[in-house]
Amino acid sequence: MKPSNTHITFIGLGLMGVPMVNNLLKAGFRVTGFDLNSEVAEKFSGQNNFKFSKSAVEAVSDAAVTILMLPDSSIIDGVIWGNAGQEGISAHLKKGSFLVDMSSASPVSSRANNQKLNEIGINYVDAPVSGGVKKAIDGTLSIIVGGSSQDFEKTHALLEVMGKSITHVGAAGAAHAVKALNNYISAAGLIAVSESLIAAEKFGLDTHVVNKVFNTSTGKNNTTENKVENFMLSGAFNSGFSLALMSKDVQIALKFIEDMGCYSNLAQQCVKTSEEANQSLGKGADHTAVFKYVKSFQ
Repeated sequence: MKPSNTHITFIGLGLMGVPMVNNLLKAGFRVTGFDLNSEVAEKFSGQNNFKFSKSAVEAVSDAAVTILMLPDSSIIDGVIWGNAGQEGISAHLKKGSFLVDMSSASPVSSRANNQKLNEIGINYVDAPVSGGVKKAIDGTLSIIVGGSSQDFEKTHALLEVMGKSITHVGAAGAAHAVKALNNYISAAGLIAVSESLIAAEKFGLDTHVVNKVFNTSTGKNNTTENKVENFMLSGAFNSGFSLALMSKDVQIALKFIEDMGCYSNLAQQCVKTSEEANQSLGKGADHTAVFKYVKSFQ
C-alpha cells in the first residue's frame, strides 16, 4: 500500500487513535476520520491530508482501508452492522477493501465478523496494539495481527507506520485472543505488584528500593519497569489507560479462557478485583490507580 494513492478511514479518535492517525499523515496517507466527539477534529487542524466526516458511513466511502479503534465488541459490531436504528458501515465498504480492527475485542466476535465480511467481499484483519499512548505517539507500538498470510503481507507496510513490532499470530481472531491474554497477564502483574509494595511498606521498607530489587530479580514485569515509579508511587495515576478498559480486557480474557474449558481461578480473581476497583474509584480512573484501591484496605 503506497501512501500517495491509499485512502484510509480511521474510526475512533481517542487517546490512541489521534497519535496513530498523526503517524499515518506523516507517512503521506490520506485519512478520513470519524469519532462521536466531533471536537477531536480540531486536533488535526492544518493537516491537508485529513478530513473529518459527520458519520461513520460517510467516512468509509471510497476507502481502501478502514481502521477501527473502538472500546469493545458491542460498539465494533454496532459500527459494522448497525445498531438501534443506526446504519452500519458494512454496506458502504468498497468491495476488495480492508477492514482492520485495531481495538481490543472478543476473539469469537472477530471470527464471526471475518466470516460475514468475507461473504460480502471485504478483507478482514484483526490487529490490536500494545504499548500505550507513548508508543502510539512515536509509532513504536507492538501490533499483533490475525488474518490470512496474504492479507498480512498486504497490510504489513501500513501497520509498520504505527508500530515497531508486527507479529502475525494466525487466522482472523487469533490476534484478539493473544491480546486479551496479554492484557490479562499485565493486569495480574499490576495487582500482584500493588499488593506486594503495600505489604512491603507496611513492614517498614522503602518501596522505591523494593521495586528496584524487583527490577533486578525474577519479579520484574511491565508494572515494575514502567508504572511503579512514574504513576503509582508518585501518586500521578495518569498513564493514559483507563481502569474501565483494563476491567473490560480481563473480562474478555476470562471468557476466552472459560470458553476453551481451561482452569481460570486467577483470571476470575483478576476480574473481581478490577471490577471492584473500577466501581470504587469511579469513572475516568487510570488503571494504575489499582494501587490506590488496594492501599485503601490497609
